[in-house]
Amino acid sequence: MDSKTVVMNSKSAEVVDETPARKPAIALGIQSDTAFNEATKRLCGRDLCSISDLTVQDMAAIMELAHAVKNHPEDFRHALDARQMVMFFEKASLRTRLTFEAAINTLGGNAIFVDQTQSPLGERESLADMARNLERWMSVIVLRTYSHETITEMAACSRVPVINALSDLEHPCQAIADFLTLEERFGSAEGLRFTYVGDGNNVCHSLMLAGAQLGAHCRIATPKGFAPKLEIIHKAIEIAETTGGSITLLHDPIKAATGADAVYTDVCTSMGFEHEATKRAPIFKPYQVNEELMTLAQPDAVFMHCLPAHRNAEVTDAVLDGPQSIVFDQAENRMHAQKALLLMLLGGAKRISSARGRGTQARKRPSLT
Repeated sequence: MDSKTVVMNSKSAEVVDETPARKPAIALGIQSDTAFNEATKRLCGRDLCSISDLTVQDMAAIMELAHAVKNHPEDFRHALDARQMVMFFEKASLRTRLTFEAAINTLGGNAIFVDQTQSPLGERESLADMARNLERWMSVIVLRTYSHETITEMAACSRVPVINALSDLEHPCQAIADFLTLEERFGSAEGLRFTYVGDGNNVCHSLMLAGAQLGAHCRIATPKGFAPKLEIIHKAIEIAETTGGSITLLHDPIKAATGADAVYTDVCTSMGFEHEATKRAPIFKPYQVNEELMTLAQPDAVFMHCLPAHRNAEVTDAVLDGPQSIVFDQAENRMHAQKALLLMLLGGAKRISSARGRGTQARKRPSLT
């Protein structure tokens, strides 16, 4: 890794040196109809368990399509006629459930919801047997689970696409929607200074991978002992080296937020870790996103949160409800991002001319040094 120095031990990794962005080794954005069509062919029938399942060009095609379906919904109203989507959720949900249901319904398909909050998947019937049944009736399977292995096992056993709607390792649909929102605001994620402050959790993992694919400069500030997983760090750095992006890990939220174009946070205690809430509260208190921290970012910087937020815990009301907040734009864009994903995986994608060129120009910002 010639672009940065990584210091690591068995529990953590930290990038301690950051160099100016290099020219991407590959062209970012979708450059032609041929490139878009090649991405649609690769993605049709595929699973999305992780952002790392996507190539840089796959991500670019999904982002372009998401802008198209948001701006031209009438062109896709019957794209998934008669397609059936089943959702199995082990965790409670507002945005994920409703945006997936609205997405496929407005594309001509149908959604079926199965509440698994009282009975974990695989408990009553093996995941393999479930998959063999579901693939006979359904066009796509959407899972919101605790264990990431539940998703990968279902994907391995099913002949229809499986989508990770959240696991303990990643939240890929959230990250796609978040960077769609940033592209709307800034024109491109390439060269964007993206800062995440808080727990190195599943949301953080997907944001790092998505940011790396889109050529963003991602700074991740976490308390010691709460860094992202090493496997995600290494993969994100590997991707960033091809796109001209960068991944910087540190423990200082002030340094991370300084000069940022976007400041993002999440709850410090994710679902499944509620028993650690009392222990975590004082550890994460210095990582609260407040008005003072936001003044260190760029004047036009935005605040982001995947929601639900614990008000006046990881973020203050003044920031969450303030003029820099785009949290409800993120929430809206979950539906549009997931429309694009469903269209890609189920063979309903097409390119709209007015969406072309989105995200292909580098963000003009001062040098990182």
